[in-house]
Amino acid sequence: MKTVGLTGGIATGKSTVAQMLRERGIPVVDADQLSREVVAPGTAGLQAVVARFGSDVLAEDGTLDRAALRHIVLADPEAKKDLEGITHPLIQHATIAWMSARAEAGEPVAVLEAALLVETGSYQFYDHLVVVTCDPATQKARLMARNEIDASAADRWLSAQLPLSAKEAVATHIIRNDGDRSALQRQVDALTF
Repeated sequence: MKTVGLTGGIATGKSTVAQMLRERGIPVVDADQLSREVVAPGTAGLQAVVARFGSDVLAEDGTLDRAALRHIVLADPEAKKDLEGITHPLIQHATIAWMSARAEAGEPVAVLEAALLVETGSYQFYDHLVVVTCDPATQKARLMARNEIDASAADRWLSAQLPLSAKEAVATHIIRNDGDRSALQRQVDALTF
């Protein structure tokens, strides 16, 4: 089975490409989904997060209060490292299990959609790396519209991310999402793994 990592910058269209791949019948799992599963109620992941950060990171229903946890880790780089030390191995294990299940099912291709494949270096573990990219001005405009934020807020978000050029530099396939949906669809349809 061919394994594919799918990544891109914020507001470049990565999730849209993932959906288009699903529509082609290719199994795609979202790393964000896996990150929620590994800290679901009753999991060792949630227990470890609570042991490190305290019960203030739990919502009333016993689920992880992601906003409360985000507030902590954004203010404290060491806390962020601790959280990543807990969750990243669990997400990696969940990804491997998901990929193994697809291989056992006889799927010829399986895709992991993840924002930080290049930043973490995990892109190297995939047979192919698809990077969804676009012109910086287009990306900024999309981010502002999607998140209903002003230009300075968009600039802060974008400056905190790895430049798209760095992701493009290690890609095996680049999808440029500067046009309309049909142009994007043509590029996705042309992908071969």
